[in-house]
Amino acid sequence: MSESGGERNGSPDGIRLGTGGRHLGKGRPRVLQIVAISLVAVLVGAIAFVALSVVRLQGNVATEPLNLSTDGESQLPVDLSRDPVQILIIGSDTRAGQGADSEPEDVEGQADVMMLMTMSADRSNVTMVSFPRDLLVPLPACENPETGATSQPMALGQLNSSLANGGPGCTVAAINEITGLQIDHFMMADFNAVTELSKAVGGVEVCVNQAVDDEFSGLKLPAGTSEVEGEQALAFLRTRHSFGTGGDEGRIRAQQAFLASLARKIKEEGTLSNIPRLYSIAEAVTQNLTVDDGLAEIPELLKLAGRLQEVDLGNVAFVTVPVVPYELDPNRLVLDEDKADDLFAALRADRDITKPVQEPSPSASASPETDPSGTPEPTPEPEPTPTVEELGFDPALVPLTVLNASGESDRGQELQEVLLAEGYVQATVADADDRPATQLFVGPGYEGIAPVIAELFGLADVQVIPSATTVGLELSVGSDFTEGETIEAQGVAGDLSGQTAAQVTCQS
Repeated sequence: MSESGGERNGSPDGIRLGTGGRHLGKGRPRVLQIVAISLVAVLVGAIAFVALSVVRLQGNVATEPLNLSTDGESQLPVDLSRDPVQILIIGSDTRAGQGADSEPEDVEGQADVMMLMTMSADRSNVTMVSFPRDLLVPLPACENPETGATSQPMALGQLNSSLANGGPGCTVAAINEITGLQIDHFMMADFNAVTELSKAVGGVEVCVNQAVDDEFSGLKLPAGTSEVEGEQALAFLRTRHSFGTGGDEGRIRAQQAFLASLARKIKEEGTLSNIPRLYSIAEAVTQNLTVDDGLAEIPELLKLAGRLQEVDLGNVAFVTVPVVPYELDPNRLVLDEDKADDLFAALRADRDITKPVQEPSPSASASPETDPSGTPEPTPEPEPTPTVEELGFDPALVPLTVLNASGESDRGQELQEVLLAEGYVQATVADADDRPATQLFVGPGYEGIAPVIAELFGLADVQVIPSATTVGLELSVGSDFTEGETIEAQGVAGDLSGQTAAQVTCQS
């Protein structure tokens, strides 16, 4: 057969079929070329898919101006890959798209949820600060970008009403004014975003201490843990009557617990590094999202995902801005000035609020394990058990139950021994169905004793629950506290109210 005939039979460049591979060495470059062309074709197809996907997502996102304050300062663009970043997350209570009785699409609504997310420059921590919707603050004058009308400034107005003065850019302006920050971006989502996001991740686990049947929000949950998605996820985030005293602070705690659980699920499942999964979530969220112009580019949103992927869950803090009841109307709140100023100063300084503020060392040259002369310091003696006079109460008179819900059979007795050694001779043990979170339930009249027990076991403020039905104190030991004498998952530092994403909490 001639050379040309071989080519016509599909064996170019001397590659002959059925010859035991005699000429395979000669044809290898051609084989590699074919493989290379195939890989290029696959890569081009993938790039085209990504490009089309980005364009599609880009079309989902609506934009509005960042700062509507009439005296707002111009600010430099932020580099999402390296700078500290502040993003105001707003949940709008507009009912656009929520059925036959829903509002028209152009109704602005009010800010139902306001959370300021701060990501540190070194990518080591994230802080989410919740602002109650009932919070009264100074409101700036804002120019409505649609009508050109300018709202009147107010010495004291309800923060969530700022959204109606022109949009999310007015809420940004108000929070800039009270925090001393220059917020870099905002993201505003409506009801649909919550329902679709919870579906996209396959549900979010939540925990409640008592069964919930709330006719106002539609939330129905049995006691213990449940996975919520869709309308039930939205109801969990919006209910005001099911948790706490029926005010906004109990609702915020539930929102923080939901987001902490969502963060754990996303981290454990590797969602932020799974491009197809991440895209499906982005598709669900961006259809119900409004952002400022600077955050409208999808690559910028993906940079945020990259930053969040690197943060340890124990360094993701959810806190509520410190507040106190307003003297003229106890149904409204105002800032607790001193505590709020400390929090805002930490945000401006890009400081991790899960770590206590370090006091300067008396001697920079001295090792913490030696005195200035170089002599090793002696091992500190164990602290003596506090006396009745030091405590202000007699531990022997405190009724205290250790409720073992940890899943470990001897765990209740182990912690009972700790209490007995501290003089709580009435400490008893009972077993209960497994629960994920450790909590200290505090009965009426024992509020002053609860901090001592909480400190003994390393419990955070969010794990101390007032309970009208508890006699004395009840330490409910969950699966997050199966060993040791103090719980490992640490909360936020200082006297801030909140939790980290590593902490599991239940709502009451």
